[in-house]
Parts: sequence; C-alpha cells; structure tokens
Amino acid sequence: MEAKKTATDILKTAILLERRGKAFYTQVARQSESKSAKKIFEMMAEEEDAHIEFLSGQFSHYEKTHEFLAIGEHHDVDDTDAVMILSENIKNEISAASFEAAAISAAIDFENRAIEVYSSRAAESVDTNEKNMYQMLADWEKGHHRLLHKLNEDLKEQVWNDNNFWPF
Repeated sequence: MEAKKTATDILKTAILLERRGKAFYTQVARQSESKSAKKIFEMMAEEEDAHIEFLSGQFSHYEKTHEFLAIGEHHDVDDTDAVMILSENIKNEISAASFEAAAISAAIDFENRAIEVYSSRAAESVDTNEKNMYQMLADWEKGHHRLLHKLNEDLKEQVWNDNNFWPF
C-alpha cells in the first residue's frame, strides 16, 4: 500500500511533471518541420515554464511557512483564435503518421497525467489555498488537453477522409 503523499511530495511531483513537459515540448518544437506545430509546441513550453515558476514559488513559500499562498485571480491569455488558425495550418503541414502527430499523441498523455495529479490533490486537500491552486492547475492543463485532443482528432479525420475510410 502506497503511503499518503505529503504536500511537499505533491509539489515536487508537480514541478517534475512540468519540467518534463517543458523539455518535451521544447525538443519537439526544435525538431518539427511544421512552422505551425513548432509554434504550438513553443507556446506549450512557455506555459509549462509559467507553471514551473508558479509551483516553485509555492514550494519555496510552503517549505518556509507550511502554508500555501493564495493564488489570486488567474488570467489565461485568450489565444483561442490564434490556436485555431495554427490548428488548421498544422492539418495542411503534417500527416497523422508524422513525428509531430506522434508528439501530439504523447503530449496528450503528459497532459492527462498532470490533470490526474492536480485533480486528485485538489479533491483530497482540506487547505483552501492548496485546493484552489491545484484546481486552477488542473483546469489549465485541461485547456492544453482540449487543444491537443482537437488537433489529434482533426488529423485522424483527415486520414479517414484522404483514404475514404468512411462506411457511407
């Protein structure tokens, strides 16, 4: 039976998840031949960097005080239009069997793991600031997941259309 993880353990896990995500997204952006995919993965790496900075600040404060900072208002940048334009461009620049498509699929797994960690801790926590922090992070990662899932579905549908896989 796994021992109950402490707040410090969860913060360390969260920071590690974000660092791995940033490393992954940065490497995919470097290796991508698609300008649109490169831009999306660069944006994702920047978001992970913001998460690392935020969590590191929380970790430092928690280690000193054994309290979580209130998160205040969190404002996401609304880049929905830009992302949708990039999504359309990606479909024209890559195939569903490409390196970028495989990276999108792997990124979905990264985001699912982060959502699981953050949502679980938000549900378990009795500290309001901790609960709010992890719920905000889970919601942020859900936004990443929605973007990646849409890209993945669009690429699959494109393959189906290109290969006449539709049964009608």
